[in-house]
Amino acid sequence: MKIGVVVFPGSNCDQDMIYTLRQMNHEVVELWHKDTDLKGAEMVVLPGGFSYGDYLRSGAIARFSPIMEEVIQFAKQGGFVLGVCNGFQVLCESGLLPGTLLHNTSHTFICKNVHLKAVSSSAAISAGLAKDRTYIIPIAHGEGRYHIDEEGYKSLQENDQILFQYAAADGSVGAESNVNGSLANIAGVCNLAKNVFGMMPHPERAADANLGNEDGAALFKSLFENLSVSV
Repeated sequence: MKIGVVVFPGSNCDQDMIYTLRQMNHEVVELWHKDTDLKGAEMVVLPGGFSYGDYLRSGAIARFSPIMEEVIQFAKQGGFVLGVCNGFQVLCESGLLPGTLLHNTSHTFICKNVHLKAVSSSAAISAGLAKDRTYIIPIAHGEGRYHIDEEGYKSLQENDQILFQYAAADGSVGAESNVNGSLANIAGVCNLAKNVFGMMPHPERAADANLGNEDGAALFKSLFENLSVSV
């Protein structure tokens, strides 16, 4: 698959993502924020970082970059898009994903490994994951607290759009494992059509044996094996 990785001023996880995707034998092209075409990409990834310095709100300025106009049209036409951390924030700001990301309840930047529980059985990135175990994936964010109104949350539940929840090692989901105060421990969601995916944790930072953790590779494996049946 040919994958375009968007690079904004302030992106700092783009090379991690590019490395991981190439290790999985995908063709990867870099898409600069000023580009006005997707260079034939069959999927677009928005990586983590601090796009435009995270001024205003995280992702609020990046949403208006030239490349995002192309990404928005691509997604609306059914194209696959993945946003990780800052990329998730950009997708929420652009309206491609429901909800928003607020400051962590601790009002501090959190960088640590967390346990994720896969929830959605119909979204490609989680469909192939075991539901009876957790996956250790790192987080690194200051604005990762997922929020959506009551009606929106009900819709997420009814349409199987919750991808991941922060959990304890045994898979239990509760306040003690809610690292940033997210509604219902939500760590990632997808859109109704299930072609746009967003998550705060960084699977690309846990997808190489040299890092001592390959749980993130399982998420990518699920994504690419199930893309064709997710929409």
